[in-house]
Amino acid sequence: MQALDGTGVAGDRHADPLSPRQVLLASAAIYTDLTLPAHALAENLLLDLDTSSLSSGTVLEIGDAVRLRLMFQCEACGYLDAYKAGVAARIGRRRGVLARVLAGGVIHPGDRIRDLGRQLPAWSDDWRERVAQVLCALPDGMVLTYAQLARLAGVQSTYCRAFPRLVKSLGHAGTAVSSQAAAGLQTWDGSGLFDDKAGAA
Repeated sequence: MQALDGTGVAGDRHADPLSPRQVLLASAAIYTDLTLPAHALAENLLLDLDTSSLSSGTVLEIGDAVRLRLMFQCEACGYLDAYKAGVAARIGRRRGVLARVLAGGVIHPGDRIRDLGRQLPAWSDDWRERVAQVLCALPDGMVLTYAQLARLAGVQSTYCRAFPRLVKSLGHAGTAVSSQAAAGLQTWDGSGLFDDKAGAA
């Protein structure tokens, strides 16, 4: 598997330089605990450790080159129940942890994994708090479209309908708008949002 600097996994549909959801790491134990079929969690990497215990901001080194920045725990989706009834409710925080690629390279089965500790700012498991984090990073005089806010905060686009009220309640009224309302305004694409360097925090 090829991990690409700042982008994700080569050929993966989630590879996106402006997403916090580039790589999904899952625990092998959850497959045994819930008797799930292989790849049911759609993970990029299956690890022999408890991903639910890993903290946001932690950097993992895989092999000699690849470094991953852990972002937040992946929420359980209802589609998991297609494999086995009640899985989405039972899996809780054990769906896996999402990460960004800090340093790319080839990942081989059996590669050593080293926990380098928490080196970067944490991102919340709560999608509302992540929306607030993105809005607080918005450069002065710029706006975000709802679609871009969802992308940067790592939430499904279906959440966009909740954004107008949420953005207002967070004290950021007018900073996130529909794509139609954004016409003629200076919009932010999120550049720089994930530019923290390991060891800086």
